[in-house]
Amino acid sequence: MPKMKSVKGAVKRFKVKKNGTVKRGTAFRSHILTKQDAQTRREQNTPKVVAKVDEKNIKAMIN
Repeated sequence: MPKMKSVKGAVKRFKVKKNGTVKRGTAFRSHILTKQDAQTRREQNTPKVVAKVDEKNIKAMIN
């Protein structure tokens, strides 16, 4: 039986932390940030974590 391939899009977007939670990026961070106020931009810099419900599926995609 061949090995399962990991989903490359998921590998690029998510990282598993040492405690098992999954880190993710934030939307609306690519360009035209001048329209957002400073508070929104600051909040988007803080690390985000995937919801518990989705962790199992993402870990399966990453392998």
